[in-house]
This record gives sequence, C-alpha cells and structure tokens, in this order.
Amino acid sequence: MNKKVVIGSRKSGLAVIQAENVAEYIRKNHPELETVMITLETTGDRRLDITLDKIGGKGLFVKELDRALLEKKIDLSVHSLKDMPMEEPPSLPVVAFSRREDVRDVLILPKGRKDWNEKGVIGCSSFRRRIQGRRLFPEAEFRSIRGNVLTRLEKLDEGGYDALILAAAGLKRLGLEKRIYRYFSTDEILPAAGQGILAVQGRRDEDYSFLEGYGDRETACIAKGERAFVRCLDGGCSSPVAAYGEMNHGRLTLKGLYYIERKDDFVIGSKEGEPAEAERLGTALAEEMRKRYGE
Repeated sequence: MNKKVVIGSRKSGLAVIQAENVAEYIRKNHPELETVMITLETTGDRRLDITLDKIGGKGLFVKELDRALLEKKIDLSVHSLKDMPMEEPPSLPVVAFSRREDVRDVLILPKGRKDWNEKGVIGCSSFRRRIQGRRLFPEAEFRSIRGNVLTRLEKLDEGGYDALILAAAGLKRLGLEKRIYRYFSTDEILPAAGQGILAVQGRRDEDYSFLEGYGDRETACIAKGERAFVRCLDGGCSSPVAAYGEMNHGRLTLKGLYYIERKDDFVIGSKEGEPAEAERLGTALAEEMRKRYGE
C-alpha cells in the first residue's frame, strides 16, 4: 500500500472540513499512512453569475476533481453526495459513504433578526426547495442565490434577502448551528438525494481497504435507493426531484418527489422494501410515479 494518500477537495471552507473528516479517519485508523490534501476550484465555484441548470448542473462541482483522479494527481476525492451527478462513472466509483448526518433543510435569518416577515424574500439555490417552500410560504418571493455557504450568509447579512433555506448538515459542519432559525421536517421539505452524506470517490481496481469502517451499510443502502429514484427521473440541479430514505424495523422506506410540469406542482410518493434491494426500490417508485403522474 502506498504510504501517502492524496485527498482532493473543492476550495470552499465546508469542502475542506469535509475532506478533513476523511483524512482524520485515515490518520486515526492507519497511522502508517500520510495524508496530503489538494484543493481545486471547480467550474461550479467560479460561475456564480448563472443558475446551475443553465451551465451544466451538478457535474460542474466534480469534473476538475474527476480529472485529477484519472490523472493520478490525487488518490481520492471527497464530496457532498447531494452535489454529485446521479450517473457514476464506472472508472471513478464511490468507494465509501459517511454516516448520514442531519438531513433536514433549515431557515436562516440575517444576523440580529429575531423574526421575519413571511412575505419577504427567501434565497435558495434549488428548484426543489423553491417549489416546496411555496407551499409553506405562499406569499414569499423566492430568489436564486449562488455561492458557498459562507458567501450566501454574507449576502443575507448584507440585506439582499430576508431569509435563506440551506442544509442543516453543512451549517453544523461549519460550526454555524446557532444561525439556524427553524428546522423543516422531511414532511415539510423533502431533502435532496444524498443530503447529509459525504461520498469518497476513488479509481476502479485500486485498494481502498484503509477506508473499511468509514460509514455504514445502512447509509450506503439509503444513498443508493435515493439516487436510483432521482437517476430514473433524470433529475439533478435542473429538476425539482427529491428523495429521502429511512430504515424502520429493518425495512427501507423511500419517499420521492415528482414534479408535474403541466401543473407546476408536485406530489410525494413512497415505497417500502428490503434494504438489499434499495436501488430496485428507488427505480420502481420513480417508474410508478412517472406512469401515474407523467404527461
């Protein structure tokens, strides 16, 4: 085994913290290995002037790191699973999932604000959040916002928005839990597939045995089921598709959001099955909803 593990990450503060989470696991469990981190700026990080659906979707956050993996400049990369494309390159598989953290979305107010006007301006980056947020706050105005978490918070505090909707997990990893004004249950806002989960991506046929024990099987099953649902519907940054799985008494319950374009509205469906059949379950739920609600 190579004595050095080079870890690739996006440059944002949150991305570096997430990559350090993996590095810390390796150092603790394999002290014989040296960990080195390399940060890269991705196209998605640079192009903040336009929404993701107009410039290529989730792949813009990973392609530079994918290239570095293929060129063997790094040994693995760490991503928020929800930011990864649903199609996994055969040559660059996900080799480990973290344990899932807080999966909920949250509402953030400007610093010093104790309450807010539900007719105000809410910044959120995804169609998924906007269409679900409209049901909760029908009189609010929803505006797109781009940038990493800290950039978005700066824009909020500068007065550009009255509130933001963000993922709880990212704020907690940054130590910003105190900024959270309100949590949304998964019944109020269904999360993005893979939300709260870190994914470690590597090269096919390489030895990643040093990551054994990182994460757990339950999270891996949930992640595969959620992503299969979205993948079947060809969802991503440009499609308001959401999926959320949870284990109950050894069974996997998967919920999925289906957007009905002709009505500009959505429905939530669910399906239960064995964890080992998570991908089949996600695909079956997507196909059933498309058949029932599709054009």
